[in-house]
Amino acid sequence: MASLPIDLQLAVVGHLEWVTFLAVKELPSPGQISRAYRSLEEPAGAGAVVAVQLAKLTGRSVSFFTSLGKDELGERSEQRLRELGVNPIVAWRDQPTRRGISFVDKSGDRAITVIGERLTPLADDSLPWEQLAACDGVFVSATDTQGLQLARAAKVLTATPRLGLPILQEARVVLDALIGSNLDPGEQIADNALAPPPNLRIATEGEEGGLLNPGGRFEAQPLPGPFLESYGCGDSFAAGVTAGLAAGWATINAIKLGAKCGATCATRFGPYA
Repeated sequence: MASLPIDLQLAVVGHLEWVTFLAVKELPSPGQISRAYRSLEEPAGAGAVVAVQLAKLTGRSVSFFTSLGKDELGERSEQRLRELGVNPIVAWRDQPTRRGISFVDKSGDRAITVIGERLTPLADDSLPWEQLAACDGVFVSATDTQGLQLARAAKVLTATPRLGLPILQEARVVLDALIGSNLDPGEQIADNALAPPPNLRIATEGEEGGLLNPGGRFEAQPLPGPFLESYGCGDSFAAGVTAGLAAGWATINAIKLGAKCGATCATRFGPYA
């Protein structure tokens, strides 16, 4: 597989939550008091995970248009993202930064609880939206209709169905790829729901690979180590696909890069390691 161009310019528009990752012997059940044997805190969620993965793939800073609360977690998130190679471009809110708790047991099963409202960067926010026009690729996980239209100025635009069907429909922009999970009911969108339709629809199915439309089935990549958990695997996959398409690669090669990123993420505790 070819290397990504060293001058590839990528960005993300989306959300994050400050997540506490807890490894437990078994997932919580009613009345149970359990003890975590491993813990970690990171800014995570789709937007953050994709931005960090893109920075790792390219070895250069990736702009992340996002929204955070004016609180300690917002400040910690901004600082940690910079440490991870991301340039946070923040619309600050007088609301709490969203939090999350992710439990994973020894088999790799997980449960996630989010706390608070998802904070979203909006087109009316005083952010340098014009920078997106200079990008080879932009991934979107959260914004409003006008924000998605502004992101369309990029050479390649990808998004998750979690952006929301009303926004995807109202924006009426052509996505180069709509990337979601075929195993998550919250990411299901009917084939005829979007006009114009995306150039490529990708529905992942974990270790079974997934489906391309057009293109048919694709295979997962082998794990480079023991499986630990699946948090961030789908977002890491989306980052790899976005980078490959932005570099002008053939779809199958972009998919392989995404699958490799997802497989690597599955061997980590938390999304970054």
